[in-house]
Amino acid sequence: MNDPKMKRRNFLQTIGLGSACISAPGILYPAGATSDQKLNIIFILVDDLGWSDLGCYGADLHETPNIDRLARQSMKFTDAYAASPVCTPTRASIMTGKHPARLHMTVWRENSLDPPRDRQLIPPVTQNNLPHDQFTIAEALKQAGYFTAHVGKWHLGGAEHYPETQGFDVNIGGTLWGAPYSFFHPYSGWRTPDEFRYVPHLEFGQPGEYLTDRLTDEAIRILNRVHDRPFFLHLAYHTVHTPIEGKPELVRYYKNKIQPGMNHQNAGFAAMVHSLDENVGRILSKIEELGVAENTVIFFFSDNGGYINRYRDDPAPVTSNHPLRSGKGSLYEGGIRAPLMIRWPGVTTAGSICRQPVCSTDFYPTILSMANAEGDAVHNADLDGVNLTPLLRNAEAQWDRDVLCWHYPHYYFYPATTPVSAIRKGNWKLLEHFEDNRLELFDLENDLGEKNDLAETMPDKANELQDQLIAWRVNVNAQLPSPNQ
Repeated sequence: MNDPKMKRRNFLQTIGLGSACISAPGILYPAGATSDQKLNIIFILVDDLGWSDLGCYGADLHETPNIDRLARQSMKFTDAYAASPVCTPTRASIMTGKHPARLHMTVWRENSLDPPRDRQLIPPVTQNNLPHDQFTIAEALKQAGYFTAHVGKWHLGGAEHYPETQGFDVNIGGTLWGAPYSFFHPYSGWRTPDEFRYVPHLEFGQPGEYLTDRLTDEAIRILNRVHDRPFFLHLAYHTVHTPIEGKPELVRYYKNKIQPGMNHQNAGFAAMVHSLDENVGRILSKIEELGVAENTVIFFFSDNGGYINRYRDDPAPVTSNHPLRSGKGSLYEGGIRAPLMIRWPGVTTAGSICRQPVCSTDFYPTILSMANAEGDAVHNADLDGVNLTPLLRNAEAQWDRDVLCWHYPHYYFYPATTPVSAIRKGNWKLLEHFEDNRLELFDLENDLGEKNDLAETMPDKANELQDQLIAWRVNVNAQLPSPNQ
C-alpha cells in the first residue's frame, strides 16, 4: 500500500494535461455476461516489436496470420504509443499507470545501474527497481479477487522486486535481466565472465526446445488450472528482442522469401516474428477450447519500437519501422509508436480502427475499469493514464486528451538518440534535444516519417509546444541530465 502522505498531482488543466484516472461508473459487461461474472484479462506484451512488423500493420516479409486474425476480431489502434523508447520504463508504466518520468524510471535497468559518463551530458540517477510503494495492476486485480500470473520477461528490479512482491500469485521466468542468454533450451549461459543468465522455472526441457514455445506452454498450464475463476495473465514474451535466434527451418524459409526492395530483410528476425504469431494462435485456441473466450479481454502490445541496428555480423538491420523514422531508443515515431489491438467481446467492434493517440500508461485505469477494481485511492490520484473504455465502445467517441509527452534524458546506441524530450499535441510533434537545446517540429498528419523539420519556419508553434513540454516536466518532477564537467 502506498504512503498516505504521498503528494497528489498538481493538475495542469490549462494546457490539457490532466489525468482522467478511472472515470467509468462501472464495468461494461460483454454480451451474455452478468454482473457477478468478472472479465478475464490476458495482456500479451512483446519485446521490441516494431509498429510495422505485423502483416496487419503493413509488414512485407513477415507472416502473422494469427495476430492478423486477432486484429480483425479487435479494435486496432493506429496511434498507440509506448511511454518510453526502451523496455523497463514502458513496463513500469503498464504496471502502474504512471509516466516513467514521474517514477524516475526512464532507462532500462542495466543502464540505470551503470550509466555512461564519457558523453557531453551525465544522465540523472534513476530508479532501477519498481518501488514497492507503487500499487501495481496485479495488486489491484488480486485485491478484486483475481488470480494473477506473470510469464516471461520482467526486468523491473532485482530479486526483492520480482513479480511475487508486486502482486502476482505466480511468476514463471521473470528476472532482473532484459534478455535471455539464448532462445533455445536450456536458455542459459555465461553472457560475460561475471554474468550467468538463465530463465527460471523452465526445467526439464528438451534439446531444440524454443523459449517462445515454452513460455506459451507454461501460460497454457496456468489457463488449464485457473480458467474457472477470474484471472489476469501477463504474458510478456522475450521475443523479438536480441539475441536474434529463429528456428533454423523458419530462417531458411524467410531467406528464400526475401526480395530486393522489401523493407524487412532479416530472416532471423522474421522467423522470430513467425514463432510469436504461432504462439499467439495457441493462446487464442486455448481460451476457445476452455470456453472462456467470450469472457476474456485480450490486449496485444509492444514495449517500444523495433530495433533498427545490426546484430552481430548480420549485414541486415534487425528490422525496419518504415514508414516511421528511426527505432528503439529514439523519440521519433519509430521508437515509440507500437502496434496495439484490444479484443473485448461484446464491446469492441470487430475490425474497428481507432486513430486517437493512446499510451501505455492508459492500460492501468482501463483494466481497473473493466475489472470493476478500485485499486488504491492515493495511487489513483497520481495516475497519468486515461481510461480507454469510451474509445473501446466507440472509436469515434469524443476524446478530451490531445497531449502526450515523453522524456528520455539518456543516450542510446548510435544512431538512435541523445538525451531528449518530446510532446505530441494533436498532429503536432516537438522534440527538444538537451545537448544543444535544438528543437524539431513535425506535422505528423502530412509528414508521418518526420522528414520535414518546421521549427525554424514555425517558431511560434515550436515555442508554444516547448512551453507545454517544460510545464509537464515540472509537473511530473522529471529528472534532467547535467553537463559533464
